[in-house]
Amino acid sequence: MTSPDTATLLEDAADRIADISRADLQIMLRRAAVRLRNAGAVLMEDDMEEALHDLAGELGLTRNDTIRFIVQEWMEKNTYLPVHDLDEDGDTDGEA
Repeated sequence: MTSPDTATLLEDAADRIADISRADLQIMLRRAAVRLRNAGAVLMEDDMEEALHDLAGELGLTRNDTIRFIVQEWMEKNTYLPVHDLDEDGDTDGEA
């Protein structure tokens, strides 16, 4: 017998919100928060993790935002995503 997953438990609790105890709801919400917090984890080798940490510091981004930035740049460069054109009337005053 398998236990129901967190999403199923939360949906069931939402269906019978008046019947569920506050303690049970707190437990389910905390489990959901932990799963969401850990859902985006990408494991890297130590040397890659160090380089990623250094780059994130240089860019002033979080680790996950740096990974998103790298993947987006790579996908744009390799034409998997459209390249975002610079606006001619942007902040560069005509200079790139």
